[in-house]
Amino acid sequence: MKTILHTAESRGHADHGWLNSYHSFSFANYHNPERMNFGVLRVLNDDTVSGGQGFGQHPHKNMEIISIPLKGDLEHKDSMGNTTVIKEGDVQVMSAGTGVFHSEYNKNKNEEVKFLQIWVLPKTQNVSPRYDQISTHDLATKNSFYQILSPEKTDNGVWIHQDAWFSLGDFEKGNTSTYTLNNKSNGLYVFILEGEIIIEDQILKRRDALGIWDTDQITVTANLPSKLLIMEVPMA
Repeated sequence: MKTILHTAESRGHADHGWLNSYHSFSFANYHNPERMNFGVLRVLNDDTVSGGQGFGQHPHKNMEIISIPLKGDLEHKDSMGNTTVIKEGDVQVMSAGTGVFHSEYNKNKNEEVKFLQIWVLPKTQNVSPRYDQISTHDLATKNSFYQILSPEKTDNGVWIHQDAWFSLGDFEKGNTSTYTLNNKSNGLYVFILEGEIIIEDQILKRRDALGIWDTDQITVTANLPSKLLIMEVPMA
């Protein structure tokens, strides 16, 4: 097993007033040649948007874009004609493919919205743009991992044009669980949303991340009540 530790405080940071963003990988004005990506995982932004503010219409192309709200309501509009609101417990995916424009705004004037913005490089270029969102409430289980994204249209969660699997975990203190990779050649990027966990003797706290590869499974133990996101992605 090989690992790389990315502590919360080592991330890039940009405070635009209306947007407070932490970057796990190089993004916009944050450039770190040693933090460009983890396999096909290109962007992991931890964003907080002020009330009524947001990202105006902008383009994307040939990227799988996943949004996971952590708090509040995020309104999405795109050139495919979609106007939706995503909130905590939802997962949104947009395959940009040949090109799409979209905007994202905090729907509420008096409270922040917090969400993860994740970009995954696709395995197929120039697909037809598509949009989907689901609620994960019916998928959620306590003290075990539950899948929210995969390459399969008929599998649990949303799907993307890449051999990647995302899972969430919500663990009580003292609970131990094992995650087995769907593809042994993939790697895992484990991002701690809340709490404190141990993976192979490595202690990880809130917003820390651990990249893991050259293994077929990991064991996670929660030192505190904890929530985490596991992103299993191709390394090439």
